Amino acid sequence: MRKSGILSKGYTCRGLFQGEIWFFPSYPEVELESVRVNVTIQDFVADVESELFFRNTQQVSKEIMFIFPVDSDTVVHTFYATMGDTRIEAMLWEKEEAQQLCKATSGMENLRYLQNQWDLWGPVFTCFLGTLPPDGEVTISLCYVQELPMQPDGAAQFCWPCELFPWTNYTRWLPSEEEMFENLYFSICLKSAHGVSHIAINSSYTPLQYTTPDQTSAEVSLKLPPWIQDDLNLLVYYRGSHTLSAVVERRDPKAPPGSLLGDPVVMVTLMPSIPEVEPNLGHLGEFIFLMDCSLFHDAQNTLLFLLKSLPLGCYFNIYTFGATFHAFYLQSVEYMQESMVNAVGHISSICPDVGGCDLLGVLRSIYSTPLLHGHARQLFIFIQRNISSEEEAVMAEVYRYWDQHRCFCFPTNRCDSFNLFQAMALQTKGECVCIHSRMDMTSEAVKCLQRALQPLASGISLHWELLPGLEVSMIRKAPEMIFQGHQCSIYAEIHGQAQDPEVGEGAVTLQYQVGSQSFDYTLRFSLSPSADNRLPVHCMAMMHLLWKLAWEGTSRTEKDIWHSAVKSSLSMGVPSPFTSSVALRMKQRDAWHRDSLPPDSSMFFSPSCNLVPCQLLWLRGFRPVWFKSTKFWMVQKCQFFLETLGCKASDTEALTHLSASCKDQKPPPEQQGIEEKPAFNMSWNWTILPLSTRLCDFSGLRVVVALQKANGSWALTAALASALGLSKADVEVQRPSEHVQPTAWATVLTLVWLHQYKWKVSWLELLEAKACRWLRDQAEVQLDECLEAANSLLGCFVEPTVFRI
Repeated sequence: MRKSGILSKGYTCRGLFQGEIWFFPSYPEVELESVRVNVTIQDFVADVESELFFRNTQQVSKEIMFIFPVDSDTVVHTFYATMGDTRIEAMLWEKEEAQQLCKATSGMENLRYLQNQWDLWGPVFTCFLGTLPPDGEVTISLCYVQELPMQPDGAAQFCWPCELFPWTNYTRWLPSEEEMFENLYFSICLKSAHGVSHIAINSSYTPLQYTTPDQTSAEVSLKLPPWIQDDLNLLVYYRGSHTLSAVVERRDPKAPPGSLLGDPVVMVTLMPSIPEVEPNLGHLGEFIFLMDCSLFHDAQNTLLFLLKSLPLGCYFNIYTFGATFHAFYLQSVEYMQESMVNAVGHISSICPDVGGCDLLGVLRSIYSTPLLHGHARQLFIFIQRNISSEEEAVMAEVYRYWDQHRCFCFPTNRCDSFNLFQAMALQTKGECVCIHSRMDMTSEAVKCLQRALQPLASGISLHWELLPGLEVSMIRKAPEMIFQGHQCSIYAEIHGQAQDPEVGEGAVTLQYQVGSQSFDYTLRFSLSPSADNRLPVHCMAMMHLLWKLAWEGTSRTEKDIWHSAVKSSLSMGVPSPFTSSVALRMKQRDAWHRDSLPPDSSMFFSPSCNLVPCQLLWLRGFRPVWFKSTKFWMVQKCQFFLETLGCKASDTEALTHLSASCKDQKPPPEQQGIEEKPAFNMSWNWTILPLSTRLCDFSGLRVVVALQKANGSWALTAALASALGLSKADVEVQRPSEHVQPTAWATVLTLVWLHQYKWKVSWLELLEAKACRWLRDQAEVQLDECLEAANSLLGCFVEPTVFRI
């Protein structure tokens, strides 16, 4: 879960979040005094109920807004705030009705103000709460359901942000546990049919107490918040294999059988065990590179290194886009010498285009082409221009095909749509890296290609074994593939009536392939689970069902389906593409009777001041409202430093600004004096590169890489000798013997020459590995003699271990 909290309008998003997260702790103007949280975790789904008590510690009134970031794995289904005898409650409405209500709502400019803040981005649930007087209190009640990520060791991970713990003054002695218990109640209930093994928490907590003899249920509570404003990080370990996990949730007895709520729902979490295997020519992947034409000067080297790093037998294609788009090939082609040479020739013909940005057209064209059996589709997107007018449409396309591909996104630091590309990468289990320089682009792209070439599970299928009279219908199907280190949760509805209700057990079998190896795992699960009144699994299943209907293009012309989708969304409070949020301000006495009133009760509409700005919206800044990892945090921190130095001000002003923000942490002299770049930056700033990178002669390196063949070898030519700083005659004379193939000798010589760059650049590993594989497949290489001759000719010393033979 991402960062969240109360923001004051005067003390902007940038100020509060920047103060608490980036540089130094600060005293918030609206202080979180106490917290009550109940978390129920069943396998890999968390059900959270929370109450947050805030107080305005200032002597002046504050306009406040609550922000809670949400992602595709989180459903916020209940939110209300209480201030005195006033209650503000978020409610879902049919989308067009909600839009009409928003037009009648005063204060919507507060949401627009927040949306356009420069330093935060990402999807959030937000509600404008109004004015809080001095010493005034507000109580936030927030309930949500969340799919939990699985760690490589099988643990379920639950996080709670440090901002939502009562503030602790660490400049004095630690408060006693009795003192902290007064304003912190954090209870965690753990459940699993496998059995709860143990937990790990980065905080002080009570001993794990099992509540059932078979240890399938346990409880634990926090004693203190994590040390020095760290996020709470809870890891739950279950017994048995973590490859396959299933949670069955009972039907709602109030709902009619045959409906989603009226039937049991099963959530199956898949994390296949993927061993390291040799690449299989039939399962190497489909790699599609999308290049913004405004980057054509800077991206040529990147495309060259990527093309040369691909393995024989994979499939690839290149798209360039601007106002229109162009594909090198009508559809992806097999990677071989001829297709590779043809593509390299096309790279130099890419023309600049600073017009529009038809990324949506490119994606639709790619998604319309059939998948290649056994080849995982992976997209590499390099972009500099903004596509703000089509962000929602682009994200909808990515959502629709989330289970068929993976996106690696490389927006430059001048791209204001960075939030979109981060969301695309997260949704498809890829990666998003902000690019600051030409060499940064090449380095990061090749690193991602290394990830993309790792083994993956494909041919995934589930086979169900249920009692006679029962059947399964899939709500969220299994994906085409699962990448190494990733998980996937699928949902299914169980229909019918068991002929023999005394036998309450079913089974599911997972089958998949890794390369040429086949695997299968079978899990037996109970069909008689314990009751859960809050139905968290049904809630997540409903979210995926509603998005599925939206992806399938359900429109108002399909009245029955549309009405059913809206009704389901409203009944469970699950946000969807068919509904939108509007908050209502009412007196507490009216809130008690709200459930007995019809939705169109005039109490909600007259006067219009009862309506409160409350929406799910995208923030458009550059800094995320949560951090997935320390690495990503540092990338964003680096971006802030560089952009601060690059502001339109004198060197002294820029450095003074940065120094004040970072507590006198001054940048190195080589980074000073960076001038502002134009909107479309055609000349990268090389001064931000590491010293080792700037000392390299990349012109010669580029020539050598361009001469490498698709199979990884180099031919003995005058061009290669010249690029190595030698004459062809010298190279031929030094060949150990006539029995050594000229190509093998040239390949060994080039690998020795490339080894001098190992400490300077990080993107040669795939090129070298491909060349070593080619050498390994040759019958007689005489490696020792070739290596000795190459070391002598180049005046260096490289050991045979470099060749991994």
